[in-house]
Amino acid sequence: MDKLISELRRLYLLNADNHQRLQHHLRGEATFAFDLAQDGVTRAIVIDFHKAAEERHWLRLCDVANALQSELDLPAPAVSVSGGDSYRLWLSLASPIPLEQARQFLALLHRSYFEDEQIDFGRTMVELPPCLHVATGLWAAFINPGMGGALADDLGLEMAPNEMAQAAFLEKLHSISDGRFAHALATLQRKHKAAPSPSPVQKPRAETAQGLLLKDATLEDIVKHLHALDIEPTFRHVLKN
Repeated sequence: MDKLISELRRLYLLNADNHQRLQHHLRGEATFAFDLAQDGVTRAIVIDFHKAAEERHWLRLCDVANALQSELDLPAPAVSVSGGDSYRLWLSLASPIPLEQARQFLALLHRSYFEDEQIDFGRTMVELPPCLHVATGLWAAFINPGMGGALADDLGLEMAPNEMAQAAFLEKLHSISDGRFAHALATLQRKHKAAPSPSPVQKPRAETAQGLLLKDATLEDIVKHLHALDIEPTFRHVLKN
């Protein structure tokens, strides 16, 4: 148990939560939501992928996990089942960052890779796996990503997972360094600046406050504009040889 608690603290927790409280939670004797934020900062970003038909929730999670590594050059996240209705990705940060920055990063990820998934951008209270889901009686647990698809229907375990196996999943994981996080955030920001949302279509206008926009103007517009300036236009048609 001590090894598992040590890994959870290494990766996700900011403060030294009561050791006995953690033990009760991880053994299924009680289930608590732990606050992953403190004094406006956090070291963890948790993303839910809610149950959908034809295992789309699992496929979407795989796409996002792969993009985090291949496109944003981040270390592999942890994967868990909630014991309820979702898979979860767990991103660990080496240093605490402001909550607003974490939410900005999550919003950019969401927009880039899974915009059709509804998520809670303000959540900081999360049940740390492994734990017993009170409503379903199933266990939330960290899982081997290679076996995740087999749990797409139930999204929980019927029996408590082995504590040492849970710790073993976590000890292989690395936190996101400050430099890698800054690089990933900048990459997402550039991606959306390079492809801004389309502006509402407006009817072209021949004139603006600054004057005539010739690229949008008709011949009649040009004549009217020149007359308003007391200029009599002379048009010449040039034939090319």
